[in-house]
Amino acid sequence: MKHKIAWGVAIVLVAGLLLFFGFAPARVESGMNKVVPTTMPQVQDSTRALHASLQIADLHGDTLLWNRDLNDRAGRGQVDVPRLIDGNVALQIFSSVTKTPKGQNYDSNGADSDNITLLAIAQLQPVRTWGSLLERSLWHAEKLDRAAAASNGKLRMIRTPADLDRLLADRAHGTKVVGGMLSIEGLQDIEGRIENLDRLHAAGFRMAGLAHFFDNEVAGSMHGVKKGGLTPLGVRVVRRMEQLGMIVDVAHSSHQTVAEVLKMAHRPVVSSHGGVQATCKVNRNLTDEEVRGIARTGGLVGIGYWEAAVCSTAPSEIARAIAHVSDLVGIDHVALGSDFDGAVTTGFDTAQLVAITQALVDRGFTPDEIRKVMGGNAFRLLRAGIVPAAG
Repeated sequence: MKHKIAWGVAIVLVAGLLLFFGFAPARVESGMNKVVPTTMPQVQDSTRALHASLQIADLHGDTLLWNRDLNDRAGRGQVDVPRLIDGNVALQIFSSVTKTPKGQNYDSNGADSDNITLLAIAQLQPVRTWGSLLERSLWHAEKLDRAAAASNGKLRMIRTPADLDRLLADRAHGTKVVGGMLSIEGLQDIEGRIENLDRLHAAGFRMAGLAHFFDNEVAGSMHGVKKGGLTPLGVRVVRRMEQLGMIVDVAHSSHQTVAEVLKMAHRPVVSSHGGVQATCKVNRNLTDEEVRGIARTGGLVGIGYWEAAVCSTAPSEIARAIAHVSDLVGIDHVALGSDFDGAVTTGFDTAQLVAITQALVDRGFTPDEIRKVMGGNAFRLLRAGIVPAAG
């Protein structure tokens, strides 16, 4: 009898574990990366033709965080290769998220808790990723490499300007291919050691945000407790990034960090995803002076698609934020930065990007201006920014 009870308990435990590992991560993602009804523009045939001719780039998406095959069309989330192709996306920058605080909010978060550890275990990631933020990023790089290798040529890794040139040339000749480039959301993943930045660059990372939702060893976060500036290590990190050809991303950085980065920058700086306070007064969005400072470096402001970025999920409000940046500093300094799959709710997924093109048309942007916003500006910056500094 005791043996039967023991076996029964074991079976229940195994079944429970199978349910947890098999279904819990998917349910978590489904609840965090939502697409909900919003006010969508009526897309004209002329806009569809224009959209089909664009080379589109998105500066920020967090899809690598989740346990999905990029090559499969998913029933959840906002990005995968089939939907990128449907949306005519030429380049998706995939960010590595390694740590988020419990009770995450936009105002103040400590660095003493982490949601991603449980997610890494639940998704049965390699054990090395359970306790190391560096290994989580290296795993994300491996995931993207594997997805590209298994994509039958539909997804291509981008590490060099030559890779970008080849991608755009092939697409211009009608090849249905998407480029994938690696970025980092918060340099807590260097684990306090600047030499780890070189390891990440060698793994393919070509952009990095200095901080995410908490202050780290590199920089203060807009959502941290102290919200300070660059640490001494952070100053060295920015200089090393410029040497390596890793683009400095100030999204989520504190106002003090942004000011200090812009003061010391020798190369273009980006804010990969977010909004502007002039059209959506949320603390994580950029002030006009910060937008001007980014433009002075030759950099870009990536406009996001979710409520806290543009105070709406409607494409018309995304276009409004884009128009503000363009009016303030010129059309050459604004781009797309969706934050798709970054625990955000949007009104559309990447397959429906023609809605943004139509919203820009409706707002009076010319075809040439739309080409810049939808990808031309990003390709220009990336091509120059990922080249290692001379000397």
